[in-house]
Amino acid sequence: MATLETPRDRGDGRRSAAASRRRQREKEIIDATRQLFDERGVRDAQIEDIAQAVGINRAIVYRHFTGKEELFALTLVGYLEELRGVLAEAIASEGSARDRMRAIVEAFVDYGIEHPAFVDCAQTLMRRTGPELLEEISESAMFRLGRGITGCLTLLTEAIEAGVEAGDFKVADPRLLANTLYASGLGALQLARVGILVMEAAPGMPVIDEISPDQVKHYLVTSALAVATQGV
Repeated sequence: MATLETPRDRGDGRRSAAASRRRQREKEIIDATRQLFDERGVRDAQIEDIAQAVGINRAIVYRHFTGKEELFALTLVGYLEELRGVLAEAIASEGSARDRMRAIVEAFVDYGIEHPAFVDCAQTLMRRTGPELLEEISESAMFRLGRGITGCLTLLTEAIEAGVEAGDFKVADPRLLANTLYASGLGALQLARVGILVMEAAPGMPVIDEISPDQVKHYLVTSALAVATQGV
């Protein structure tokens, strides 16, 4: 027996189709942003270029996102989701908490070096204060960004907590340490990209020396383990 379609059914169908098209267009814009980030870097990726890559005008971009900050935030979510998979894979076969900590930090550094736009995008958003971000980014986008960040931080937090339970680490607040390591890690990745150290050879006499990504990685691993072991 045939089912009659009511006006309400037709309306629901149209709204569902419109929502699907909107999600698809948002994905296309975010994918184009990610591609430009990887090709040119965050600073050189302009809204006009992103719109052109999708085949739309910039006004349509702003129909889908509250502004440039929200578009960057949701592009960062993609990096974070990818990074979480990398971190989870890195620690899957590790046993002790120290080994898991080392594996997470090393994987984080390797990912940041391979994806410099991830570092730039994350640092760009971290330069904004919380109230500024809440004004410039919608609640739903902030939720997705928070979920992306915590997805990565949870793996590190759990490794720290396991170390505390095993007696290897002395950390009063594993969540705070995980957040601190994430923030300091982003800064160190910028140092790895620049590749230089500034130091004082003699009073008032600055000199420049080179530093490699492997040196930065070793420092981050060593310092993370030292902080967790000595207690904070």
